[in-house]
Amino acid sequence: MRTYGRQSRRQLFERFDRPALRQLPTDRYSYGEWLKATANIDYHVEVHLHYYSVPYQLRQHEFYVRVSATTVEIFERGSRVAVHARDNRPGRHSTIPEHMPVSHREHLEWSPSRLIRWAATIGPQTAALSENILASRPHPEQGYRSCLGLIRLGKQYGAERLEAASARAMRVGAKSYRHVHSILKHRLDAHPCLLDEAADAEPRAPPPCQHS
Repeated sequence: MRTYGRQSRRQLFERFDRPALRQLPTDRYSYGEWLKATANIDYHVEVHLHYYSVPYQLRQHEFYVRVSATTVEIFERGSRVAVHARDNRPGRHSTIPEHMPVSHREHLEWSPSRLIRWAATIGPQTAALSENILASRPHPEQGYRSCLGLIRLGKQYGAERLEAASARAMRVGAKSYRHVHSILKHRLDAHPCLLDEAADAEPRAPPPCQHS
């Protein structure tokens, strides 16, 4: 302090420190946890078992994610590309519509009841399969893609074959578009279900012995 002469700490504060001070931030400091994550092909990153969207053009890119008590911020190369309200429900999706490609935004026009009503126009087996697909997902919207895939299969293979393939899928407990597509592709809808064949192949009790 000798180099400053007879000035007190208060005087030095007023001379040097106070002019450099800025106003306190309006928001309280928020603690953040930083993570690295990669967007899957469905343009969502996984953070603590929840899935948050990024712009679909950035799918399969790597990001830094800042997680606070209330928000999830996603950065690429120092630029913030998405911000979400934090959601701690495992297995659920937080999706911003603007992040979706146009073809996926059209899915928003659908609802579980509408999909099941459409499936019922094909037949009861297709309707039951669509209902099972939607019920098997943690969130019904996650089953929309499979149900809309069935629509395309109906146009490609015809309603009669789709109904037969849906019946076969129901018998084996399948709940996905891929399984039904495989049945149609390999023409398994034209053959009896393996479960029926197995039942027919069960050994029968031998006839009682006849004594002469």
